[in-house]
Amino acid sequence: MSTTPIGSFKLFQKLHPLSLLAQLTSRRATGCLSVFTGIVYWSIYLEDGKLTYASYSDKLFERLDSHLRRLSQQIPDLNSATRVQMRLMFERKNEHQSIQNPDYQAICWLVNQDLITPVQAATLIDELAKEVLESFLCLKEGSYEFSPENSLAELPKFCRLDLRLLVEHCQKQLRNRQNIKSSIPAGGSSQVLPQLQIKLGQKSPRQINFDISENHITSLPVGKNIYTIACIDDSQTVLNSIKYFLDENTFSVVTISDPVKALMQILRSKPDLILLDVEMPSLDGYELCSLLRKHSAFKNTPIIMVTGRTGFIDRAKAKMVRSSGYLTKPFTQSELLKIVFKYLD
Repeated sequence: MSTTPIGSFKLFQKLHPLSLLAQLTSRRATGCLSVFTGIVYWSIYLEDGKLTYASYSDKLFERLDSHLRRLSQQIPDLNSATRVQMRLMFERKNEHQSIQNPDYQAICWLVNQDLITPVQAATLIDELAKEVLESFLCLKEGSYEFSPENSLAELPKFCRLDLRLLVEHCQKQLRNRQNIKSSIPAGGSSQVLPQLQIKLGQKSPRQINFDISENHITSLPVGKNIYTIACIDDSQTVLNSIKYFLDENTFSVVTISDPVKALMQILRSKPDLILLDVEMPSLDGYELCSLLRKHSAFKNTPIIMVTGRTGFIDRAKAKMVRSSGYLTKPFTQSELLKIVFKYLD
């Protein structure tokens, strides 16, 4: 199989990812392979033919956060507050602001802050590389260039991974997925696929927008390990979503589905912040907010109204009953965290 010499740049063309990686390994290349396909790109960093880091521009920080979230089960300090702080520092704010290698710099920052060890950073890089290479191996066409100048040169290195072993792992994963796909009966994919994903140890994909803007969070709450959040909503789906979005290492979430019993349950839990649905049977959120404000224990507790209503009158009502803020349904994890951190500050 013939390919374009690795030191050159070619416009959009057929790609042979395996051949490109084989050339890099055999030549013990040092530098960065950049591959472009329209609006997304892959960056594969090498040192003497060994992989030091691999990155893929699509959902860059969502992928990193997903791995850090799992790691937080072992490292309590790696909670959602820390991860949001990290993204505020390194994630690109808009198309005119760019930080070079922001995800790798974020990992270096985590190590520098003693939030993860160099060994844990190496494991994290290995896991990310497998995801990136798996998507890279599926490419059929695009543009690429290899630069001997490595933009990670001045940053600490945590590992030098065997590219051949990584590729073998990715090929095996791709074959497994292809076999699973071909074994799903016609018309039965919706029932079978989740079971197969669990069998492979994969979670179902989550659509979470975590684009944090510095304008929304001036500083993160400190001095307390666990914050109690009371959520009052007659929809169990909404309650489950809120509990899922709020990291259990940082928040203790009290869910309340009956607005009539809410006052007593809130008194018992003494929450640091209350998320209150507007539209509920028996007692609407505005009435309940007004009742809470009359109680001395909740005069200064942040109360966020959660609703699908976005009109001026509804926001005026929220101000009249002295609610602290307003969160519109449907909301993302990002939007929920922004408002929670804003009022826990």
